[in-house]
Amino acid sequence: MSNALFSRNVAALAPSATIAVSREAARLTAEGVNVVDLGAGEPDFATPKLVADAGARAIAAGKTKYAPTEGILELRAAIARRLALLSSGRAVNADNIVVSNGSKQALFNACLCLFGQREKVLIPAPAWTSYPQIVHLARALPALVQGDPEWSLKVSVNELDRAYDESVKGLIINSPTNPTGAVYTLAELKTIAEWAKRKGLWIISDEIYRQIHYGVGPAPSFLDLPDELLERVVVVDGASKAFAMTGWRIGFALAPRELAQTMNALQSHTTSGANTIAMWAAAEAFGNDAVQAEVVAMTAAFRKRRDYLVQRFRTELAGVEFVEPLGAFYLFFRVDDVFTRHVPTATEFCRRLIADEALALVPGAAFGDDRWVRMSYAASDEMLKAGMDRLVREFARLRAEQASENPLSHLTA
Repeated sequence: MSNALFSRNVAALAPSATIAVSREAARLTAEGVNVVDLGAGEPDFATPKLVADAGARAIAAGKTKYAPTEGILELRAAIARRLALLSSGRAVNADNIVVSNGSKQALFNACLCLFGQREKVLIPAPAWTSYPQIVHLARALPALVQGDPEWSLKVSVNELDRAYDESVKGLIINSPTNPTGAVYTLAELKTIAEWAKRKGLWIISDEIYRQIHYGVGPAPSFLDLPDELLERVVVVDGASKAFAMTGWRIGFALAPRELAQTMNALQSHTTSGANTIAMWAAAEAFGNDAVQAEVVAMTAAFRKRRDYLVQRFRTELAGVEFVEPLGAFYLFFRVDDVFTRHVPTATEFCRRLIADEALALVPGAAFGDDRWVRMSYAASDEMLKAGMDRLVREFARLRAEQASENPLSHLTA
């Protein structure tokens, strides 16, 4: 059915490429194919038992009615306390927090409240596939700002300044970053915050992977900066990644009071509050210090998997460029070195990969650059080994095809 039949609100909307990969992998699996799916951005760990039990207790206690649109106070207070602990004791007010149906809704609420028609929003790229789509839904214009390959594909103020004009009203930034796993240092965040303040811009900081960080403590946050740099900053986070609660659908935004109230009013006319039972479970996740031990253990497992993949890339795929992840659970690597006549893009590379090797990865086109591919290591050690074995075979296959297409290439190299 043609998009011309629908309103301009959805004219630029495209389906999620990451979800499309998961669906294709599920379809092949249902047909009996032994698929290794390393496309999904979802922890493979179970929700901590303490958290799941809290959800069950909420059901048993009859806590199944409508909840306040902004979220139950117990959850907002637990989030405020957790953010304060993660940010060296900074004061966080629960009244500035709006709980939503996943962090994606928090991002949507913020964009719809802050940006409008013909206004631009800068988005460092490669970027999570939903950011531009959410900006489009706000009738604003996403402006991708390409990151520097020499700087783990992060952007600096120099790149942002070159992309700036008077129509720019905001910036969406993500650290640790999906799809690269890069992490902005505190000094880098401070420089960006100072630049945005000079320009009078809003910053939406997506920190959903903050606790999955391979340095000391959580990843640097805008909440680690002085108050005077936070007047136009919205921090978005949630329970999905750190607490392996993707299906519970609990996210939140921490925003200046007036904006938080506006986002709350918007949500009251769209979905109302988040799932009541899930909020009681999330209150346990954010509020019970014992749960943090499981977050630490999960992050240690991700670090071990990261190290395994990096070692295999360096030894078996030497010369293949990749961003060494410092957070999240993705490895982003470049494949244009093995493009052939029949495989001229990363999208075609991924199609060939699932056809030849039943290995599902996400092409970089989903994130703004079709020379790269994202591999998720939120998977078992056995799946990662099988996936790497298949990937190494596909690289060898494509290099052989390159040689057959240009048999004298070794003479001109």
